[in-house]
Amino acid sequence: MVKLLKSLLILLIFSLVFSTVAYAKSDQAKQHLLGLGDSIPYGYNLGEDNEEPSKFGFPNVMGEEANLRVRNLSIPGWRSDQMLHALRSEQKFRQAVRHADYITLTIGNNDLLQALARAELESNGNFSEFLLKLNFAVETSPIYDNISNITKEIRSLTEAPIVIYNVYNPFHHYHPLHGLAHTSILPGVNAKILETQYQLNEEFENVLLANAFEAIGTNQAEYILVGDIHPTVAGQEKLAVIGLASLGLR
Repeated sequence: MVKLLKSLLILLIFSLVFSTVAYAKSDQAKQHLLGLGDSIPYGYNLGEDNEEPSKFGFPNVMGEEANLRVRNLSIPGWRSDQMLHALRSEQKFRQAVRHADYITLTIGNNDLLQALARAELESNGNFSEFLLKLNFAVETSPIYDNISNITKEIRSLTEAPIVIYNVYNPFHHYHPLHGLAHTSILPGVNAKILETQYQLNEEFENVLLANAFEAIGTNQAEYILVGDIHPTVAGQEKLAVIGLASLGLR
């Protein structure tokens, strides 16, 4: 009886050790998704605080859906030049890129918001002047060159597929800029982002586009937080869906 109990105990210990090792190997075998960007992929305002990326941010949602390990290095408030600088000079970002199997890039939104604020300030309430200044700022923005250079920097480190998100309309219907953003400002911005992606694809493989503008559309009531410009949980899920589709994981 004692021998039998010892044998059962040994078998139990062996099975526990084996299952733990197998689980660890399975977890390590998962492919890696790296989320790069600003407060949108960060999942801003979706948790109790904003001290760390939200589990509801779309890179994390993509990870859940596609069984990927996720590292979300998005930084609220970042412009495209800050992202480019980090990828060129910070080892944390460069190492994360090297280890990634898939990468999402969502950047340029804060560049545009700052251009909008400058145009409002400099136009002194003159709407025609505001439009002129805003259109000029959008046309000459460094966003497009920065997105191109960010992608090239990533490509110097990895061949992983890169999904570039274009810009959705963050303004609710009650906001005075909703119509202008949807019919005038953002179509021009997104046409330039699409042109940038085409040019990158002439040089590199697997530089993809996720059409956030089309996905969010004019359904801000469901997809954008009230009194905010950031996605709701449903909005983040929508952005995750188009990212997975672009990568062929859905």
